[in-house]
Amino acid sequence: MSSLLRDRDYLRYLVSRVLSGAGNIVTLITLPIIVYRSSGSASLTALVAACEAAPYLLFGLFSGALTDRWNRQKVMVRADVLSALLVVTLPLADLFAEVTVPHVLVVAFLGPTIGVFFDGAVFGALPTLVGRDRIAEANSISWAAQSVVEMAVPSLVGLALAFLHPAWLLGFDSLTFAVSAALIAGIVRPTYDATRERPPLTVRQVLGDIREGLGYLVRHAGVRTFTIIGFLQCLGAGGFVALMVVWIDQRLGVGTEGLRFGLVFGAFSVGGLAASLALPWLVRRVPAAAIALVASPVAAAFAVVLPLVTSWWLAGITLVLWGVAYQLVVVNSITYRQQVTPEHLLGRVNTAGRMLAWGMGWTGGAFVAGALVGWLGLVGTLVVLSLTHVVAVVVAWTSPLRAQLRDTAALPSPR
Repeated sequence: MSSLLRDRDYLRYLVSRVLSGAGNIVTLITLPIIVYRSSGSASLTALVAACEAAPYLLFGLFSGALTDRWNRQKVMVRADVLSALLVVTLPLADLFAEVTVPHVLVVAFLGPTIGVFFDGAVFGALPTLVGRDRIAEANSISWAAQSVVEMAVPSLVGLALAFLHPAWLLGFDSLTFAVSAALIAGIVRPTYDATRERPPLTVRQVLGDIREGLGYLVRHAGVRTFTIIGFLQCLGAGGFVALMVVWIDQRLGVGTEGLRFGLVFGAFSVGGLAASLALPWLVRRVPAAAIALVASPVAAAFAVVLPLVTSWWLAGITLVLWGVAYQLVVVNSITYRQQVTPEHLLGRVNTAGRMLAWGMGWTGGAFVAGALVGWLGLVGTLVVLSLTHVVAVVVAWTSPLRAQLRDTAALPSPR
């Protein structure tokens, strides 16, 4: 058994992430369904995904700078409590009045806004909690466990939607945030360097911290390249996910509820599970650059094919294969960034990377999807978005990552 699975503090962290991950999947599915059922608009449905990703673009740099100076454990607990209170407003609205599209969009924006600060803390907390030599293993276990949840939950949600209003399912997400807060509060080992001096914060100091984190990201060839690849992949994937409910309904003819809906929606996570399980074995034997150079072309191939599929079971298989390659690039990039970044920069460098990849990429993809779908149609829009994966391949193979295949010393080793 992995030593991490006998580590009580890591187990508290792991269970909290799994529970919150289950709740987040429920919310990820139900919010666009509420909007789609209420409005019938593909553009408004895509706007939900844009609202969910935009906070990283707006607040990612500030959250990283601040959480590098704050007590990371307290930040995570408070973020979970606030998230629980926010999400529960939707089932309460359905109980006492009605759930409106503006209300959904507000929750879709404010929830991830709180989550940006949670992520800023957790990116820095995990390497401190488990040690840098166990980051790859810790990320693998966490992502694998969450992938299992992401495989199972969509099918259950699909079945539940046949009997319950989507808003009522969000009560489960609120509960998971509350339990997560209690678990993280019980972690004993420090999640940040408590000995490092933390002078009173000023606006100038925060801006200086942001510049320092961005400077490290730009100067470090490996971190910089992985961030660009992540941005391009998220641009395409964000657009696809923004229209996924519409795609499953209109292209596959499955509808927005039931077992087949859940199986297709969760198929991407099956690939994510395989990638998470494979990553620790790969990083011990293969440079991080090689993983990206091989996985990114595979991800591009399946991303381009997927919009053309019309069979629900073939779509599920294609999503699984795309998920393997896509998630390998994502988890490999995050692990590499956590391994090479100094402790005092962990929060701001990782949130900056996620802001540029997820915040700009995912948000941009969702906005592009909403803007193009009325002009190019569903399939045309998804095909255009999938081409961003092809651009990511070109970037990877013309970047310093390629030189690392010839000389592993070309970039700092993550090990």
